[in-house]
Amino acid sequence: MDKSSGCSKCGGKSLSTDDVTGNMYCNSCGQLQEFDNYQQTFYNIDGPTGTYIRTGTSGTGTFYNYKETKIYKAKLIIEDLLSFLDFSQTRKDQVRIMVHTITEGEYGQGDWFPVLVGACAYVVMKNENTSLLLSEVADKVNCELYELGRMVHRVVDFLDMNLPEFNIVSVFERRCRSYFHNVPEEKFGIMLKQGIFLVQCMVKWYLTTGRRPLQVVAAVLLLVAQLNDMDGVRIESIASELNVPVSTCRLRYKELLDSLVKVAKPLPWGKDVTVKNIVKNAPFVIQYMEMKSMVKTGNKSKSTAPIEFDLSNLVEESLMREEYYGIDNEKDELTSKDACYFEPKHSLPSDVDELENLKISPDCLFKIYSEMWNEVSTKACQRSHARKKRGEFVGGVSDCIDWWKGESELSKKLVIKKILEKDVGLIAEPPAFTAGCLIYERRREKIRAAKQRIDKIMCPWKLGEGECKTSVGKRKRSTKKATDSDWEDMIIETLLLHMVKEEEIEKGYYNTLIDLYVFNPVSADCI
Repeated sequence: MDKSSGCSKCGGKSLSTDDVTGNMYCNSCGQLQEFDNYQQTFYNIDGPTGTYIRTGTSGTGTFYNYKETKIYKAKLIIEDLLSFLDFSQTRKDQVRIMVHTITEGEYGQGDWFPVLVGACAYVVMKNENTSLLLSEVADKVNCELYELGRMVHRVVDFLDMNLPEFNIVSVFERRCRSYFHNVPEEKFGIMLKQGIFLVQCMVKWYLTTGRRPLQVVAAVLLLVAQLNDMDGVRIESIASELNVPVSTCRLRYKELLDSLVKVAKPLPWGKDVTVKNIVKNAPFVIQYMEMKSMVKTGNKSKSTAPIEFDLSNLVEESLMREEYYGIDNEKDELTSKDACYFEPKHSLPSDVDELENLKISPDCLFKIYSEMWNEVSTKACQRSHARKKRGEFVGGVSDCIDWWKGESELSKKLVIKKILEKDVGLIAEPPAFTAGCLIYERRREKIRAAKQRIDKIMCPWKLGEGECKTSVGKRKRSTKKATDSDWEDMIIETLLLHMVKEEEIEKGYYNTLIDLYVFNPVSADCI
């Protein structure tokens, strides 16, 4: 009750506030008092623009507290983000329950809350073994990748969950379906199996270790498209569709081709296979890999029976000369150039025992090749003429379907342990490990050369008499060679002169070693 002012009608001093309108009214006569609940109206050059309404109100006299407003806005954020990620209603409900459990029904406001929603969405998809990359979620949430990764770790730790391991095959399946959605279902099924086979071969060759998965998927998509004669597919379009750098996709594609070239070396014509023509030879190489992967390596010593696949199919496919090698089909006789690959005296690489594993001699292989030459030449000529009459491209999709069998287990999803047990004709090491070994070897050579240069200056008596005369007689030439040293050689010499161990120099941390041993020798002695 407010008694500071009286009623405008009867002058009574007993006034109260109306719960509906918020105005004062007289308890005696019930008269509403004016100007007690003033609402400010804004004006511009065109007249009034509206009335200011306080945050948390809807309609006249309806108020929402802070918690209700916070929950309402949080649910809007969840709905928007899950709509961007194209989640089904079931998955949306799972994310809502997870967010409600983590925040204990309080939800929240601020930049951290969308990151929490994105982390919960990633965890839900991961539990279902469905591919959803952190980069995709980070792009939708508009946050840094490492920030989202930390939030995922906190969510998993809070809920005490064990996420399944990452499966690049699931990522490939999802991207393949989205990119080749216009391909007929039968052909798409074959392309999908081919891609899964290649992806799991790249896993066995450690080409996916420590690499971003989308770039690997882009390389496999390009090769599968080329194997199925899809001329409109380019690496630039795939990279744009996957939103990844083109340069990295090209690098992964080149690594895949290099591995296929290494696999093709044991084949009779393998020495002629290069990166430039590996795409044309890829059907034969992949068929060879598929056959190798179906061999049971555990029964080598117990059984000498031949392998249960038809070697004549591989030879027959290799003789499609017009389509892949451009040889004239009118010649029915075996030429000396082609026959040299299957001659009994033709030597295979010394480190390859494929013929021994296949239980077949070079004489038998040459006989098979000779007997099938006329038959295969006739078939190839008939196929090419029939396709030319129908206006089809020679060497099209039907050939790709002919050479692909899809009977290997590598065409299906396998765990990493099973993938590593398969033999696909190549035992490779991780590229990073190989590159590191080469770098260490190069540094060892530089250390040896630096030690020799130091000995020539500090200990010239260690040189032989002939070497001294040669060095004096050819002083100009030796001076010219000495100027070929680069900055790394000078640093290595400096470190050797300061008695730094060679094992530490090989690691390549030059700045740390210089600070420790050259500019701060006292601390180095203490160490």
